[in-house]
Amino acid sequence: MIVIRVETPTVEACPSFRAVCIELCRPATQQRRNRPMPTPAPQRIVARTAEIGGTLPVNRVLPTRQRRQIGAWCFLDHAGPARFESGEGMHVGAHPHTCLQTFTWMIEGDVLHRDSLGNEQLIRPGEVNLMTAGRGISHTEDSTDATDRLHAAQLWIALPPHMADAEPAFTHYPDLPRWQQKGIDFTLLVGEFAGQTSPVEVYSPLLGLDIHSPSGGSCELSLNPAFEHGLLVMEGELEFNGAHFAENELAALDPGTSILHLTLTPGSRLILIGGEPAEKVLMFWNFVGYSREYIIEATQEWQAESARFGKVVGFDGERLAAPALPWRSG
Repeated sequence: MIVIRVETPTVEACPSFRAVCIELCRPATQQRRNRPMPTPAPQRIVARTAEIGGTLPVNRVLPTRQRRQIGAWCFLDHAGPARFESGEGMHVGAHPHTCLQTFTWMIEGDVLHRDSLGNEQLIRPGEVNLMTAGRGISHTEDSTDATDRLHAAQLWIALPPHMADAEPAFTHYPDLPRWQQKGIDFTLLVGEFAGQTSPVEVYSPLLGLDIHSPSGGSCELSLNPAFEHGLLVMEGELEFNGAHFAENELAALDPGTSILHLTLTPGSRLILIGGEPAEKVLMFWNFVGYSREYIIEATQEWQAESARFGKVVGFDGERLAAPALPWRSG
């Protein structure tokens, strides 16, 4: 230990020197807390294309080799915008889920949800459907005959380990907090932001925010620096912190970001997701779990038409078959 002796009159006589002494004596963690944190460089993730429900193109953003999750958000599809010809549309047959919440944010078009709990719910633009799979549930999704254009974000939220076998549930949210700032429209999907609180019930610290700029503009967002974040451009273009992102590109940020300065082109729409870093899950097909054994068992029970996943009332088509397991089941 090194001891530096300072005569008392000198310290008392020089307030500025005393302030320096006090600052040097503060714990290092407190000194770091008082410094502005540099914004981590964003990771660019470009969506890959897929197709669901027959004719609906989707841009799959999560999971990827680059990044499996953002907080408990473990799946993100940007569906559309797509225009259907007469007689076409999105029709997703009965399929199962486990250990997750499916989160549907509708921007354009109407989709009918049916599930094995007996729920039948039409989701319209500006609304959210939240289905909690828990130990197991099955459902279908069909665009209505009147829908000739569809645009939506479909996300999955991994349930925490203690809820892997929770009872399944479904909730429809027609009203969400909305506000406008500098000509930019905000809708809070999940969590808390800008003094607003979403009614959507989730089981991990999360954020979901829709940002729409009809005429273009700039804004500043204050973020929770303990969260990981992802900013997906669904329409238009985005510039922030010196980086440019085009449609269907995701800017992923590690914890440490507290302020974002965004510039949006006219007609731009973004979705911001965030959450505390969470335990990584395993995913296979439509199943989420924390062990291979859990997913293998769920797959085998779905193929055997076990009562675990029930039946979707009102659906008379063929159930979707699970692909071959990538692991040995013995």
